[in-house]
Amino acid sequence: MKRKQPPSRSPRPPRLNPDTTAFQEIGKGILRATAVGARMEGTARKAVRILGKSLFGIPLATAEEPAQRIGKLQALPILASDNMSSSAYATEELTRMLVLAGAGALALTMPVTIALVGVLAVVVISYSQVVRAYPSGGGSYAATKENLGTLPSLVAGAALLVDYILTVAVSVAAGVAALTSLAADLFPYRVPIAIVIIAALVVGNLRGIRESARIFSIPTYLYTFALFGLVAYGLFRLTTGTMPEYHAPENWLSTSVQPLGIFLILRAFSSGAVALTGVEAVSNGVRILRPPAPRNANITLMWMAIIFSSLFLGISFLSAKIGIIPDPTEQETLVSQLARLVAGTGWFHFIIQAATALILVLAANTAFVAFPRLSSILAEDRFFPNQFLYRGRRLAFTTGIIAVGVLAGILIVIFGGSVAALIPLYTVGVFVAFTLSQAGMVRYWRREKGKWWRWAALLNGLGAIVTGIVAADAVVAKFTHGAWIVFLLIPLLVWVMLIIHRHYVSLSQQLRLDRLSPLPRVTQPQIVLVPIGDLNKPVLGALAYARSLSPHVGAVHVTDALKKVEPLRKRWEEWAQDIPLVIVESPYRDWTGPLLQYVESLSQQNENKSAPVTVVVPEFVPGRWWESLLHSYSAFRLKMALMSRPNVVVIDIPYHLRK
Repeated sequence: MKRKQPPSRSPRPPRLNPDTTAFQEIGKGILRATAVGARMEGTARKAVRILGKSLFGIPLATAEEPAQRIGKLQALPILASDNMSSSAYATEELTRMLVLAGAGALALTMPVTIALVGVLAVVVISYSQVVRAYPSGGGSYAATKENLGTLPSLVAGAALLVDYILTVAVSVAAGVAALTSLAADLFPYRVPIAIVIIAALVVGNLRGIRESARIFSIPTYLYTFALFGLVAYGLFRLTTGTMPEYHAPENWLSTSVQPLGIFLILRAFSSGAVALTGVEAVSNGVRILRPPAPRNANITLMWMAIIFSSLFLGISFLSAKIGIIPDPTEQETLVSQLARLVAGTGWFHFIIQAATALILVLAANTAFVAFPRLSSILAEDRFFPNQFLYRGRRLAFTTGIIAVGVLAGILIVIFGGSVAALIPLYTVGVFVAFTLSQAGMVRYWRREKGKWWRWAALLNGLGAIVTGIVAADAVVAKFTHGAWIVFLLIPLLVWVMLIIHRHYVSLSQQLRLDRLSPLPRVTQPQIVLVPIGDLNKPVLGALAYARSLSPHVGAVHVTDALKKVEPLRKRWEEWAQDIPLVIVESPYRDWTGPLLQYVESLSQQNENKSAPVTVVVPEFVPGRWWESLLHSYSAFRLKMALMSRPNVVVIDIPYHLRK
């Protein structure tokens, strides 16, 4: 008997079988793409590591710090290049003021130079006393703080910080001026060139003290020997009567001639006082020298003074004898004019200009050493942010190095890279710090006594008087020419440091345990809240963790359209019946604010008002770095908002996505 056949039906579409060849090929393609992506990402990370190693070197352990200290020959370019490089523009700046009274006023170039060298001698000898008294570094700030009090020390510290920023700006601008004197076509691009140089200095200093000493030593000594050669050859040509005839720059008398009075001489003196900047950097950097550090610092200080004074006197003498007039357009420096006249425009002129440009650029390195160290000392005393204590992979104070580079770059942009525009802001701050530190040392010697203390106190007292007079002169002569900006910056910086200190003191008082007491016992289960956007794996993990903390777990969802929530509500009722879900409507499409209000209401409804509400935040972490750019960081924003609320504990539950 035949079986009855079922009625024919329309054939069903074939079910997709993941084992079919097509799906196998798709799967293989996905795997290949994933493997390629992983290799590309690994290659990118490897390239970043290689680039970081090339730019900044291999990381150094903290225990390697003693081996990174430097000797006197390396300390000279690192700590003294600022002062030594001033010989390249100090004569030009003081003659720029004198020539306003006519070419005849240039006869005062040597008297003003000798007076400045005398002040330098007093300051150097005085600072050698500071190095002996405070061998751990700190210079003016440390001497002023211990002997005159907190507020004067902050004034000294702020003045030095401002001066270090200006040191970078002026040195780099002067270096670029020397470069454009050699290649006039580069003059319109002096600001971008200066920014690139500052960036290179930042990278060089992030490599560490010892590495930067190796990089910067050769240009410093090249400049020293080249300038001594120029002075010697110029003196020879003057003595033998073979000096060529000098031709002044065009339009140097385009402005009306001023009468030669005491005020103009004071302006020339204060402009030439840039020659004294950088002296205090040695006392700030004692810590980076090999032992015996104080002795090595004082030897470096003396070498610096001798080299600079010889070059300054030689350049001023030749300039005055020849009658060299500074170029009013700043397209050629005085040293370039002198080298071109003495040696022509051949290879020696090129070496002089190249060495001058290098030393002026590298003179900024003194500030890159001194600023981070002074700011780290201020951070130790809780007057600066803690970030300035951070030492990077090469044991350099990373935050301070980057900060001084950025601030100096801003000044370069604002003042168009002009040395003449930046110089009036210079020297005021450093002489304020000089005066305060020397006055503090007088009190130090009177308190400590010891052998020959009266002579030491007399020496520091003389230094305080001399630098105080120079500071007053700089204030009077430069105030209307831009120095008023410094007088705004120093009090502003002191005020900021006092606010920072007040915060750290308040923080310490609030966190301090006056006495040890038993840990408080939790007698009531805490309220745990899980904010959700959807029902998914990260939310599932967060809810599981929340239930391990407390039986009182709730979920909250914020929406701007209640109709869209129905699918989520139904799925929630099917899956998580024992965990309540609260829907909060946000008519203004902001979900952070309503969520914070809900957390606040939970805290208010709690019987124990002081008990915290724990918020468990589910968050997925992309597998690749670039995938993070495709998301809105909503969980991060929520965590930051919750962290600012009292009685709220925030717990982050990351869910890591596969690559």
